[in-house]
Amino acid sequence: MVLMPDTSTLFVFALAALALIVIPGPAVLYVITRSIDQGRAAGFVSVLGIAVGGLVHVAAATLGLSALLATSAVAFQAVKYLGAAYLIYLGIRRLLTRDEGMTGDPIEPKPLGRIFGQGIVVNILNPKTALFFLAFLPQFADPATGPLSLQIAVLGVLFVVIAIVSDGTYALIASSMRRVLRDSKRFGEIRRYIAGTIFVSLGVAAAFGHAQTTD
Repeated sequence: MVLMPDTSTLFVFALAALALIVIPGPAVLYVITRSIDQGRAAGFVSVLGIAVGGLVHVAAATLGLSALLATSAVAFQAVKYLGAAYLIYLGIRRLLTRDEGMTGDPIEPKPLGRIFGQGIVVNILNPKTALFFLAFLPQFADPATGPLSLQIAVLGVLFVVIAIVSDGTYALIASSMRRVLRDSKRFGEIRRYIAGTIFVSLGVAAAFGHAQTTD
């Protein structure tokens, strides 16, 4: 019996996860803000905090979502479609809402320990991360290929690893271009259109796509 998703499933999941992770949501904006205001060290510490918050989502999904998928097909479908609808809603709202600035008002420098702790909280309360685990991840878990809890844990950890790489890249770039990004309005506009389009696309895929493990 296969105890975890196969290579093709992991690859498709990784691409879908990356498409969502690169969108500047609360976690990414937190990393960018700290990188711009306090430099590279603060940016990387915030990335680690975000990663720990992501692992909290992984644990919650492994314990709760796997049980949901195993016991209630109706509940699974409800979560799937509600999550897809919300993704589409977020995309449309993002397309229609003007960017009011990358970082807002200057943020007072804070100790690295506090930045780390805030990063954990930011991602625990991040609706984009929670929504991914509820609306999109379930499509890559198949009871026929092994324990759901193990599959969800593997996919969740892969999500966190990809997020660390992506968020770390944001931290590196933002800290290296602090002055440019602080004053760039055009960058914010481009970010808005890309984010909105990807949210809508993922929502449509979540609503009408099928789990890759059923192939």
